[in-house]
Amino acid sequence: MSGLEPARLSLNTATVRERWGLADCIEGCARHGFGGLSPWRDKLHEMGVEAAAQAIRDAGLRVSGLCRGGWFTESGSLDVAVIDDNRRAVDEAATLGAECLVMVVGGLARGSRDLPAAWSLVEEGLARTLEHARGAGVRIAIEPLHPMYAADRACVNTMGHALDICDRLGAGIGCAVDVYHVWWDPQLEAQLARAGRDRIMAFHICDWLVPTRDLLTDRGLMGDGVIDIPRLRGLVEANGFDGLNEVEIFSALDWWRRDPDEVLATIVERGRSAC
Repeated sequence: MSGLEPARLSLNTATVRERWGLADCIEGCARHGFGGLSPWRDKLHEMGVEAAAQAIRDAGLRVSGLCRGGWFTESGSLDVAVIDDNRRAVDEAATLGAECLVMVVGGLARGSRDLPAAWSLVEEGLARTLEHARGAGVRIAIEPLHPMYAADRACVNTMGHALDICDRLGAGIGCAVDVYHVWWDPQLEAQLARAGRDRIMAFHICDWLVPTRDLLTDRGLMGDGVIDIPRLRGLVEANGFDGLNEVEIFSALDWWRRDPDEVLATIVERGRSAC
């Protein structure tokens, strides 16, 4: 499989969040020839949604996703504030023309050990958000996270579980497939086939380092770890995904410390050589 040219890459702004705001990311993506980017909402709010949308359009970039909605479970009930924030996230995604709104759904409620209750809250929250998203023309993408995050970040941890929810909720909802979170799953190939074109809404790339020094903020750049990224890219493409390959790196000990232009230049090289 041939590598990825920069026009097929998207920059998730978390990759350079310590040094660049969203305006810097937009300019940097255009300068390095990226096809698009995926803003996080904190950086989006700093710049302003309308201003960001215009700047992204002016730069000729796509928005592969907006990060993030979700977080339905913390209080143990669906707070009005949580539902309202997710509706605002939908509206922001619509303004940006984002290809999906990525959902990190939340883990156990504070002080709880009741995982089925968390699953129920997540599904109800997604259903209520989806009602608004359908009217806004925004696709909702559940991001299943690695099981190490089940308690505190996301109690949906496999493609199979995410797709079960999608089956029950119907049109307009699918998955964001992040190799960091799903590479280990022996059912992944079958579940990607089950998802197909309509429900593989985003594809995120990075690498799993051995050893991993911090489970949240020590991701590797493609080619630095153990994930067979070309194989996984081949699987999502074989099942109909033809969107941008979104690079999302949390790296407090390495890449966040580097000059962002160096980071983007290295991503371009690794896209060609390791993807």
